[in-house]
Amino acid sequence: MFVVVLLIGILLAWAYRATRPPLPNICGSPWGPPITAPRIKLRDGRHLAYKEHGVPAKVAKYKIIYVHGLFTCRHGAVIAKNLPQELVEELGIYIVSYDRPGYGESDPDPKQTVKSLALDVEELADQLGLDSKFYVIAYSIGCHVVWGCLRYIPHRLSGAALLAPIINYWWRGLPSNLSTEAYYKQLPQDQWTHRVAHYIPWLTYWWNTQKWFPALSAVPGNPNIFSRQDLEITSKKLGKQINKAHITQQGEFESIHRTIMVGFGNWEFSPIDLENPFPNNEGSVHLWQGDDDRIVAIPLQRFIAKKLPWIQYHELPGAGHFFAYSNEMSQVIIKTLLFGDN
Repeated sequence: MFVVVLLIGILLAWAYRATRPPLPNICGSPWGPPITAPRIKLRDGRHLAYKEHGVPAKVAKYKIIYVHGLFTCRHGAVIAKNLPQELVEELGIYIVSYDRPGYGESDPDPKQTVKSLALDVEELADQLGLDSKFYVIAYSIGCHVVWGCLRYIPHRLSGAALLAPIINYWWRGLPSNLSTEAYYKQLPQDQWTHRVAHYIPWLTYWWNTQKWFPALSAVPGNPNIFSRQDLEITSKKLGKQINKAHITQQGEFESIHRTIMVGFGNWEFSPIDLENPFPNNEGSVHLWQGDDDRIVAIPLQRFIAKKLPWIQYHELPGAGHFFAYSNEMSQVIIKTLLFGDN
């Protein structure tokens, strides 16, 4: 009997440790990475690291906040990187990219929600003196932050652009037949990754670190999940633009895993219920989507765009998930956001 109890105790202790993520390596702490980026201090004491691009904010005509996706950070502001300097100076464009909580050199936020992410954007704008209104552009799962901005701080926005936005299959209002079909078109490992994040988020760390079954497939360069165009772009550009070690230097749980849990968790609202933030056409919202994107469910994207007619939907033939990394697309996206379709 004693042996049985001992074995059960050992098993429970192992299970407990396996599901508990390690403490994050906080930047600036005695055990953490050094602080090299400028940072702001938020109301709750956390810090956000940021990087400025373009003309100085105080002389800029157009001020833009860029929100990065999953496997990147403030250094991956593709829109800023690919804009010709002469265009930036001619138009007076200022872009600030920042590390989302837990990425790069921004402090983790264990209480993170879609709303808190939107309020981080607002506070970043306020502390950098970006005036009462600004533009937001986000890529992939970073677009969840823009949905939050449209819900919680629409009065602060001059316009918004969502580039290949990831869809939460559990958003209220999505047709069950479309969302179910899209969900099961994913690789089984992605189905389980998102299912765990939604229903049993406390197992997210264990699922993404265990070695028995494959976890998330959507890592750059995976030929099973990306289109031909995506693979060409990743081989030429992404490897040069992404410092993988820097992205998760504070730990994968408070960066990658936390983003998945929030993104595929239970939201306080559904984007499908949002109202037009620019009823008098004083701004615009644009959604850009490649029709050969193997990560995003195109039928669901079209449904969302149809339900929200105030969103200007741009579907790009032959484009994959990384279309924004092509040089010419950065100009098109920026000019369309600032000046409308020409």
